[in-house]
Amino acid sequence: MKLLSVNLGRPEVVPYTDHRDGVTGIDKRPVDGPVRVAAPGPKGFGASGLDGDAVCETRHHGGNDQAVYAVAREDLDAWERTLGRTLANGSFGENLTTEGIDVSGALIGERWAVGPEVLLEITSGRIPCRTFQGHMGEKGWVKRFTERGAPGAYLRVIRPGEIRAGDAVRVVHRPDHEVTVALQFRAVTTERTLLPRLLEAGEALHPEAVATARTYVEKYGAGSPA
Repeated sequence: MKLLSVNLGRPEVVPYTDHRDGVTGIDKRPVDGPVRVAAPGPKGFGASGLDGDAVCETRHHGGNDQAVYAVAREDLDAWERTLGRTLANGSFGENLTTEGIDVSGALIGERWAVGPEVLLEITSGRIPCRTFQGHMGEKGWVKRFTERGAPGAYLRVIRPGEIRAGDAVRVVHRPDHEVTVALQFRAVTTERTLLPRLLEAGEALHPEAVATARTYVEKYGAGSPA
């Protein structure tokens, strides 16, 4: 299991973002050499966890619980076959393109040691947005991405340091529950009756997902239909 690439984006003016200045950093490209990774600060103030990477719309992206975004190369390959086009590493706006890891099958709270220094923790799946659809240029992209249910994972930085393409990725902790990234994604998008199960992941779960699950339970109970 390893990093195929570390991908960074620069601010770019586009017609398909809700950012007040019309800019986005979603177009991320592989870079050579080491990249510093650290917790960027709370959402709304902190942006990307990677030095040199742009996260422009901090209302919805970035911050400590979405400091790093990872996508499996295997998922990009599957989308290549579906779309009939090449998808370079970074095409989904991911910071880390991995090989040999079922990213969407990872557990919330699972910890990855990346290279000799960095420790990351899975928090949630990526929710597709208008900017992502515009970047991909595919009709109905948000719906198609959601239906496939392999969103890739956001991670928080537990231990900072430097990473680079080719670094080994080791799973050093797997929590004692069954809440995967894919399950969390389905719960907050298409299968809301799964929301109570998310609370099994505890404090590792993205705070926004925790709040959504608790609100559901308060309204419907742990086993009632939506």
